[in-house]
Amino acid sequence: METFAQRIRQLRKESGKTQVQMAAIFEVGSRQYQNYEGGGHYPDVPGLMKMADYFGVTTDYLLGRSDQRG
Repeated sequence: METFAQRIRQLRKESGKTQVQMAAIFEVGSRQYQNYEGGGHYPDVPGLMKMADYFGVTTDYLLGRSDQRG
């Protein structure tokens, strides 16, 4: 099963954005976003919801609890 870090990295790459661009979109620092993709940190609940909305997936998908994106 994929991890949160793997899922957001894949979704970011599919969107054609850089980590810096994603940090700006999610209103976090570049290092913080890098930590999300590196598996070192998770966003808070509002941040997780914002990511799910942006990528058009469920929070369960982001967290690796489901393989269904929508």
